[in-house]
Amino acid sequence: MGKNQTRDGNVRGQGSISRHTTRLLAFFLLALVLVSGVACSTAGLATMLREAVEEPAAAEVATTAPEAAAQQVAPTTVQVVQAEAQPVVQATAPALVDVEEQLIIDVYARVSPAVVCITAPQRFGECIGSGFIIDQEGHIVTNDHVATAASQLLVTLADERSVSAELVGTDPGSDLAVLQIDVPADELTVAELGDSAAIQVGQRAIAIGNPFGLERTVTTGVVSSLGRTLSRDDSDFQIAELIQTDAAVNPGNSGGPLLDSAGRVIGVNTAIASTTGSNSGVGFAVPVDIVKRVVPALIETGTYQHPWIGVSGRSISPEMVEAAGLPVEIGVLIFTVEPGSPAEGAGLRGGSREVVVSGIPMLTGGDILVAIDGVAVKRFDDMVNYLASNTSVGDEVLLTLIRDGQEIEVPVRLQERPGGL
Repeated sequence: MGKNQTRDGNVRGQGSISRHTTRLLAFFLLALVLVSGVACSTAGLATMLREAVEEPAAAEVATTAPEAAAQQVAPTTVQVVQAEAQPVVQATAPALVDVEEQLIIDVYARVSPAVVCITAPQRFGECIGSGFIIDQEGHIVTNDHVATAASQLLVTLADERSVSAELVGTDPGSDLAVLQIDVPADELTVAELGDSAAIQVGQRAIAIGNPFGLERTVTTGVVSSLGRTLSRDDSDFQIAELIQTDAAVNPGNSGGPLLDSAGRVIGVNTAIASTTGSNSGVGFAVPVDIVKRVVPALIETGTYQHPWIGVSGRSISPEMVEAAGLPVEIGVLIFTVEPGSPAEGAGLRGGSREVVVSGIPMLTGGDILVAIDGVAVKRFDDMVNYLASNTSVGDEVLLTLIRDGQEIEVPVRLQERPGGL
């Protein structure tokens, strides 16, 4: 009996230990679940505990065979952790710039080394204007009003070197000038010239220059309009075919490049319309196609010859049609024909009768210009722009006129403007 009691006692003791071990195992599982951060429902935990307590036989087997129990418990624990583990989300760094910003950054990096600050010794290194290098020979394009602002000029390059500049040529009629510096070709960055004939209103415009002496400043905007003309203080003739832009252009930007989104020069910044002398959102640039016509002549001869017809007049308005009884509503009414001009030689007629239109005296009775070489002339600016962009001194153009109510065509041989203006 003692032996049996001992065996029975041992068996009972093992059963008691098994139940105790089962409870410990259940609490161990619960703790493991909580530590692992796995979310389990209250009902699920209760079921796990009940099953562990109510199945001592399984626990006894696990107790009598510890290695097997370890093999059964360990995979279950791993499965729970793997099934409920949250995926790791890798944080990604935000992009530093967007596509448009990168475009401006790239254009500035490529072109700004070609932009120079033009100074005068008496101005103590202060930028009086801007310019840009156009070839490996050191030629620099700028404005006439910048190049003629001082008798001696210096050019500050992107690497802060200051070198003497020679005035090669100047043209007040287009407000363009060419300087030259003596710097090794491999130390020069050259700006690429674009094509202003392909410019469209609304496209991007990028200006680089030295506004208020702040070297190599970049501003951006759009091409606001095309074919503008600008009156000059030194002449009755106009600067033709200007690009209008809202890119900020201020004093010191004069002579600097206006660029397209590819970094090609489409114009030379030359003036602003402002009542304060600072940017008001209306700036003007000489188109690069005019630059291509004028600059080679400045390099070769120092001057440029502008073609000239020799008439004055005004764009027809509805008020003029009514007051003067004009036979057409669109065109240019010719007021005067200059003595000795191509127009006089071709027999063009000026006005002979004075009328007052909206308080302004005008001459009527002269020819009405409606086309040049088949290209419609709707405003006086159209005539100015056509001559500047498409003709040279010595060319013959065909004028379409309205005379005495009839349309006629008159050939005219162009001459150089008097006084080279």
